[in-house]
Amino acid sequence: MTATYTFDVFSSLDGFAATGGDWTGYWGKQGPELLERRLALYDTEQRMVLGAQTYRDFVEMLAGSTEDSEVRDPWVTRMWHQPTTVVSSTLHEPLDGPDATVVSGDAVDIVTRLKSESDVPLRSHGSLSLNRTLMAAGLVDYMQLTLFPVITGQTGINPVFEGAADFDLDLVETQTLDGRTQEFIYRPTLH
Repeated sequence: MTATYTFDVFSSLDGFAATGGDWTGYWGKQGPELLERRLALYDTEQRMVLGAQTYRDFVEMLAGSTEDSEVRDPWVTRMWHQPTTVVSSTLHEPLDGPDATVVSGDAVDIVTRLKSESDVPLRSHGSLSLNRTLMAAGLVDYMQLTLFPVITGQTGINPVFEGAADFDLDLVETQTLDGRTQEFIYRPTLH
């Protein structure tokens, strides 16, 4: 049995995964439905797969936050405590995460092996370049895109699909959260 792999990503309407300027996390658009949905995503056992930079970003973000900060929303804490494989040739163990291991090598080979060996679904939050590579290799079963109602043309950073291959997307599920934020789950296939 092959484990499913979900590429989970947040994006502004114009395709940026993050922003500078005076925006806050979630672009200031998080609401109770979004936060409940995110928490529910981590109710079931799964293995996280992250690239080195995303892992470093999480460590830095959590280290620089307080207990009551939105950075420590319950879903983030639950995600952080999932077993995690970090695909990296630059990081070495021990890592700062509670259940994180580093695997060096070709990301396609690593995730192919994880998919064949894992008893639980695989999920990656962010890790843009890693997931663009895995999509091109046909290893991403689902792309979960949470689209926030903002345009960050002047301050947007980290274009989600910069340099990506062309894909056809079959819509599996969609929902509106808090009357403004859209979540789309697609099954991607190379075009």
